[in-house]
Amino acid sequence: MTGGKEILHKMKEKVLGPSDPDSGKGKSKMSKHVTHGFHLVKGTSNHPMEDYLVAEFKHVDDNELGLFAIFDGHAGHTVPDYLRSHLFDNIINEPDFWTEPADSVKRAYSETDSTILEKSGELGRGGSTAVTAILINCQKLVVANIGDSRAVLCENGVAIPLSVDHEPTTERDDIKNRGGFVSNFPGDVARVDGQLAVSRAFGDKSLKIHMTSEPHVTVKMIDDGGEFVILASDGLWKVMSNQEAVDAIKDIKDARAAAKHLTEEALNRRSSDDISCIVVRFH
Repeated sequence: MTGGKEILHKMKEKVLGPSDPDSGKGKSKMSKHVTHGFHLVKGTSNHPMEDYLVAEFKHVDDNELGLFAIFDGHAGHTVPDYLRSHLFDNIINEPDFWTEPADSVKRAYSETDSTILEKSGELGRGGSTAVTAILINCQKLVVANIGDSRAVLCENGVAIPLSVDHEPTTERDDIKNRGGFVSNFPGDVARVDGQLAVSRAFGDKSLKIHMTSEPHVTVKMIDDGGEFVILASDGLWKVMSNQEAVDAIKDIKDARAAAKHLTEEALNRRSSDDISCIVVRFH
């Protein structure tokens, strides 16, 4: 990018401000050390990009919330787009959010999924995975996920998983107990009722009787050892381990540059899926 395009890009970035969700990066007003950056790359499939993300700092009363999420859609983009617009509001509006954030996240996930199913005529019958992270006053991190988008914390150089991949093989008994089945046919990937390669998701009305939208939730206090957290869709995790991802960016101080480096490394490793990545640095 050179000349006029570069100037225009810098002007756009300046106008958008330091924490606008479209600028690719942002920073906390509460702590100058807490920053975020993101990068997205469309996969080689012939359908449109189905990853959506949220990355912003928001002030609510006297508190600051860092809101970060990746929604990886399947069979259409309407469900992840809906989640981008509504899920965090639903979580924050839960009456017990400030005192019981984990329970509030679980309720909001369930209520949001119910609404998506009710609106299936409008939103379609597709679905979406989700990984969400809420950083409360730069101290408490509340992470939730359904599906195979993932959150990983780097603490003293060590990768610590904050989410759990929901795969049909690991939840085979639960799926069977609901009357469904897990099959590797067609192809070599285990799928719910032979269709969906994750066992938990938003939407997917035709499969919902056999699966769930209950999230795995982790609450983590960020101390001096907490360096950064990575949120990414499975386009990254299919080709990189948690520790490999942490090692790849541990020396990159700029959060957006770190996120871009991870997407490029996934492409170098022949990932063909959509790749979305958010990096939140704590110092």
